[in-house]
Amino acid sequence: MKTILSICLLLLPATAARAQTDAPEDPVVSSLRGLHDITANYVLQAAEMLDDDMYAFRATEDVRTTGQLLAHIVGAQYMFCSIAAGEENPSPVNYEAEATTKDDILAALRASLEYCGNVYDNLTDEEGAEVRNLFGMPMAASAVLAFNSAHNFEHYGNIVTYMRLNDLVPPSSMQ
Repeated sequence: MKTILSICLLLLPATAARAQTDAPEDPVVSSLRGLHDITANYVLQAAEMLDDDMYAFRATEDVRTTGQLLAHIVGAQYMFCSIAAGEENPSPVNYEAEATTKDDILAALRASLEYCGNVYDNLTDEEGAEVRNLFGMPMAASAVLAFNSAHNFEHYGNIVTYMRLNDLVPPSSMQ
């Protein structure tokens, strides 16, 4: 037992040093990027796997179609990520009205995800602490990014329900 304890004590400084070098430079933004990537990948995978009929599907007349949900995510991505970056929205298009085909929506979704990815790549933790205005509320830029991921998951949940209603397995359940 004493030998095991001695070995552990000898390895502790090396392990601590390795942990320090493996830590990302901006751990808050890096962590938020990881969350964003999960939500974005599920949304994109679902969008790619659905056929044209599923893009037109709506559970009831009172809710958006799947295509409208995806187009809404596109517009929101640009809004949230441009606010977090402290810049004008580079694409203030009403995607729900203008992107109506699967090809249009997929292209717009990919572009919005790339734009947000660039925001994550260029935002530091220090900049992430800067206060932005989101819906009239002062909020740290990093919190705006977290809000974006929550929004993506909210609507991915809608899409999952639509898929389940049509006997389709959503990407998050395929693992």
